[in-house]
Formats: sequence, structure tokens, C-alpha cells
Amino acid sequence: MASFTEELKKKARESGADLIGIAPIDRFKGVSKENNPSSIFPEAKSVIVIGKRITRGTVRGIEEGTQFDSFGMYGYQWLENRFLAMATFKTAEFLEDNKWEAVPLLNLPVQIPAMGIPVREDLPAPNVLVDFDAAAVRAGLGEIGYLGLFLSPEYGPLQRFQIILTDAPLEEDKILKNEICDRSAKLRKFCPLGAFSGKETVIDICGKKMLTIGIENKKCAECKNGAVPNRYHPSGSPDRLGALCSRNCIDYLEKNGKLSRKFVNSFRKRKPWQVITNIAVLEEGSEIE
Repeated sequence: MASFTEELKKKARESGADLIGIAPIDRFKGVSKENNPSSIFPEAKSVIVIGKRITRGTVRGIEEGTQFDSFGMYGYQWLENRFLAMATFKTAEFLEDNKWEAVPLLNLPVQIPAMGIPVREDLPAPNVLVDFDAAAVRAGLGEIGYLGLFLSPEYGPLQRFQIILTDAPLEEDKILKNEICDRSAKLRKFCPLGAFSGKETVIDICGKKMLTIGIENKKCAECKNGAVPNRYHPSGSPDRLGALCSRNCIDYLEKNGKLSRKFVNSFRKRKPWQVITNIAVLEEGSEIE
């Protein structure tokens, strides 16, 4: 299946995918049935994770405090619902055209409670919700960073994912061995509200161990520095990809040469703005070198 796997990846990229990784279903052993892709498609042999970049310039508008609507459209609304969805759907069509089943999945927050009852005694209640970031780790696309953000070697935290489940026995990608995040405790200062104040926890995904810090979700939900409420469900975690913590992460990774993509100009040109309360705006924030 090596040649077919390459054809599939080529089709995905031609359809607009910036990232594509493949995990065999065996890498999901031990995942609860409420979050396991096998509960959705028991015959699945492969889990395809497709990623679309968030353009760096879209986030620069938030960084400069001049434009947030662009991130709303090109950071998640159009990006996920049109650009990424089209790449996912075209790849699923390619699989079906080659006589393999394909089940595309939207990235819904795993915190959504069950919305039905099991149709059989041995099945979980719908909907089964897959952790897409963990799936992307299993597909070799990157790692979970210290601050809980998924990081790829190409784009850092700036990408969105969708998934296709298929019964095609595709060639698997290796799990990323190299570390992107240095997991320094000083990264806690990336949040001006002090939301990174929980206990450190090691996440182990298929033998890849990643140290993370606990987040106070209440503080994160109150953030006025670019975070937005989860657009799919109120119980989902806030979207932090445009928030100051994520922008600090981008700046930090670029300055330390951790990303493969390079730019002529630096991401951060001045000290970032920060909102500590609803009325207090600091024109100059702190930076971490």
C-alpha cells in the first residue's frame, strides 16, 4: 500500500492540505470507547489526520491590535468549514473512488457530554468524540506543548485538524521524536492572567512523553487577549490560538529556531498589548527571552 498511500497524500496536498499524517488504528489501543475512533468505525484500519495552516499574517493582526475579524474568518470559520473541509472531503472522495470506505470527522470538543443513548449494550452513547490533538501526535505530525497547545515542526501552534477514518491499510507515519517545546517553567508567564498555575502532568501517547502544565479554565475563559469561547459547545475549552499565550509561543519558538519555516521579519515587532481586566489595558507587556 506504499504507492497508494503516497497517491493519497499527494491528492490531499493538491486539495489544500498543508499537513497529513497517518496512524494505524492500533495506536488507539487503551483509549476509552467514548473517545476511540474504533467506536465510530469498527473496521477502520487507519486514521488520517489532515491539517490546514493558520497563516501567520492572520495572527499578526491580533498581535498588533488592528484586526481580529480576519482571524475569525481565516483562523477558524472559513478555514475549517471551507478550506480544510474541502481538503478533507476531496481526500475522502479519493478513498471511495478507490473502493475504500472513508468517514470524515469534524473536530468537536471532547468535553461535550453524551447526547443520546447507546443503540446496543456494548456501545458508548453518541456522540463519540476523538481527541484530534492526540490523534495528530499518533499520526506523527507533532507534539502537545507545555502549555497544552498542539505544536507542529512547521507551524508551531498555527493549524487546525480534521480526520478521516478508513478501512484502507495505509502506510503509517512515524511518531515525531524531536522535541519542539523546551517545556521550561518560565513559559507559565505567557498568560498575563496566571492561568498556567496547575500541576505538571506527563502525557504519554504511544511512548512519546510530553510534560504539560495544568490550566485554570475559568481564567482562560475570561481572557480578553485574543481567546474566544469554544464555537461548538459552551463546555468546550476556549480557543486560544489567537490569544496572547499562543502568540507568545509563536514568538518564542521562532526566536529559538524551533520551527522549520522561516520569515524575513520577526513575528513580534514591539512589546505586546495585554488586557488584565475588562478596563485595564497595558500598552507594554512583559516579554520572555
